[in-house]
Amino acid sequence: MSQPRSPSRLLLDCGRQSVRRGRRFGRRLVAGELTSTDRYRLLALTVSLLAGLAVFVLATRLFPYHSTNDDEAVYLLQAAMLLEGQVELHAGPLADAVRPWFFVQDGGRLYPKYSPVPSGMFAISMALFGEPRVTLAVVAAGNAALVYVLGSAIFDRSVGVVAAAVFAASPLALLTSSVFLPYAPTTFLNLLFAVAYLRGVRTASLPSAAAAGVAVGLAFFARPYTAVLFATPFVAHALWQVVATVRREGVGAVRRPLPDPIRRNVLTGVLGLSFVALTLAYNARVTGSPLVFPYQAFAPMDGPGFGRRELLDHSIDYTPTLALESNGYVLQYYAARWMTAGPLGTLLAVCGLGLAVRRWIPDGILTTGSADDAGHRRTAGVLLAGVLPAVVLGNLAFWGNRNALATMTDPTDGLISQFGPYYYFDTLPVLAVFAGVALVAAWRTLRRGRVHAWLAAHTSTNGARRVAIAVALVSALAIGGANAAIVSTPVERHAEHTETFETAYEPFEEADLENALVFLPPEYGQWLGHPFQALRNDPGLDGEVVYALDGGVERDFAVLDAYPERTYYRYAAHGEWSPDPDDEYVPTLQEVTLREGTSVDGETRVGTLTTVESAIVRLETSDGETATHRVHEPGDAVTVEWRVTDGRAELVTVDDGTGSNETAGDGAESAESADDGAESAESAENGAGSTETVENGSVALEEVDELALTVTMYETAGSSLTYRQEVPVRSTDEAVEVLWPAERTVCTLVSRCADEGTYVPGQPDLYLDGVSFETELDVRE
Repeated sequence: MSQPRSPSRLLLDCGRQSVRRGRRFGRRLVAGELTSTDRYRLLALTVSLLAGLAVFVLATRLFPYHSTNDDEAVYLLQAAMLLEGQVELHAGPLADAVRPWFFVQDGGRLYPKYSPVPSGMFAISMALFGEPRVTLAVVAAGNAALVYVLGSAIFDRSVGVVAAAVFAASPLALLTSSVFLPYAPTTFLNLLFAVAYLRGVRTASLPSAAAAGVAVGLAFFARPYTAVLFATPFVAHALWQVVATVRREGVGAVRRPLPDPIRRNVLTGVLGLSFVALTLAYNARVTGSPLVFPYQAFAPMDGPGFGRRELLDHSIDYTPTLALESNGYVLQYYAARWMTAGPLGTLLAVCGLGLAVRRWIPDGILTTGSADDAGHRRTAGVLLAGVLPAVVLGNLAFWGNRNALATMTDPTDGLISQFGPYYYFDTLPVLAVFAGVALVAAWRTLRRGRVHAWLAAHTSTNGARRVAIAVALVSALAIGGANAAIVSTPVERHAEHTETFETAYEPFEEADLENALVFLPPEYGQWLGHPFQALRNDPGLDGEVVYALDGGVERDFAVLDAYPERTYYRYAAHGEWSPDPDDEYVPTLQEVTLREGTSVDGETRVGTLTTVESAIVRLETSDGETATHRVHEPGDAVTVEWRVTDGRAELVTVDDGTGSNETAGDGAESAESADDGAESAESAENGAGSTETVENGSVALEEVDELALTVTMYETAGSSLTYRQEVPVRSTDEAVEVLWPAERTVCTLVSRCADEGTYVPGQPDLYLDGVSFETELDVRE
């Protein structure tokens, strides 16, 4: 008796069979001896390649800087980590400064909240081609090919080809497959499982059963909840087969060799569960507990279930009522906007499902053991259709669909407006297959039905055929036109976002960064890659460019100390970041240096508006200690000389440009009261500026401090304009260190305006007439 083959040997045999079939097809293609089956395979191959090409073009042209879903950067960084043999980043005390978006921070250790399977798929093409988008194209082509296989196995090859085309042309498949998100790759694994499982049922093939186990196990590792929902009808069928076999054969069911249903399903289950064990082992490695998934470590209340759901600073009470309402909107938008040809494609899928059920019911729904070909097709069709209720009901218990909507009644708001109902991606192949059933049935009815007979009677057989072909072409054009109109809206929206990203990254493309350290603004909080996904660190945090978040003087100096031999840059922008191209955002990348000496002397010169009555100069430390100086009726500019030495900072002189000053000193009146009852001094001869030494205008500095110098100007109408510069300062017994140039902002009405007021040199159109901001620094050795 022959020895049983190992699972790895079974998978190898399965692969060899596929290669042999491919070679035979290739020989027939070269010889021009294609059968009808070969022609359908060639059509399916063409559809699959076109699907992959379309996705690659979208990924490179529409998303050159990635999309507005910042999860992409998580998967790409994780892919780079896997290539370096890492599952976590070791940042030590700099973890806060280099923490990427959606990474869990455990002391100085950082690890992603997502499974490494999709990232591993991206890593393969990164290693082989240096371009992870190749994986996107391969997955898109693979998904279309597997839809063809499913359609062919359940119905016939013509249905398979049409179904593959319907799937590949859908807005959901095109856009979701073009970004580095896990939905299309996980569907690829789920479809592999379905194809292998059904082939195993049909042919009693152990290699197919082994492939099914590996595929569903990998899908579970990638997205456990998604894999469980998709596999539910297949698992139920497998259990039913095993139970029916045991009931039929009794004790004989455990004889050797085991009956086929038991043998196949046990093999599939064992291999699938082995990947479940691998998933738990990965959990234990990164989170410390096999039962705590990384996403739970990141946000314990972010997962399936009802009640309080929470992710970062967003939380809701997710009730069954809210689940029904939100998922109802998601399915509505899915049917109307994200299925091929929108409502028409959805209607075709419903009609195709109805036709299939009508065909299945008279002969019974399922088969358990050896049955005719029709019985296997019926069983396969029912199992595939069963994915629909499994995924829909399962998504009711997941609050992610509510978050994707943003405003529930607005399909143009939120992530669903850009990528569609991606949590329902597994249902798209099912809908595509049944839409293929309806389209093929319609075509056959047109060719052989009463309409064709009437045309043939009144014209000729060839004439009837020509009319049928013409109707089919017109219908295809109508469906294609409807689909193009639906796809164009999210594509235009993504194109606008890409323009904004192009503007944001322009300073980096113009700069030649070598051995650089770049401080980035925390636009969306203390996260790297959120929103600037393209600005990612290498897994070792030691690449040609290292990115760190600007996060306070102590942390910034710690980052500088960790990278002492690099060229330093500060990235900033005038305007508040938004992917909306209509919002003003003017970025700048400025080289900064760490200046050191026994003391530093600075000079700040700011322009004055013609309507300004008075101004207040203020020197302030991070703990709120201030020194102020009041200026009445300043001229064209105000120049402030200041100094840092011996643990103190001081205002040295102020030149108001007119010849009139008044010293306020420590604890002087507030800027708001400075112009109440103040008398204007006469201007100096010929309008020359007046420079006055400031007495008692000093403040004490901490060892590490941030020194802010502001000049606030008050207009007659009551409005104000504030120039603000912030200088990181570190003092020792022997020297003073400052990071220079200073961060500068220009604000109206308020004294602090953060990024939206960032001063960008050489951009006068951003500011009122008369605004200028110049700084100089002299270091004494």
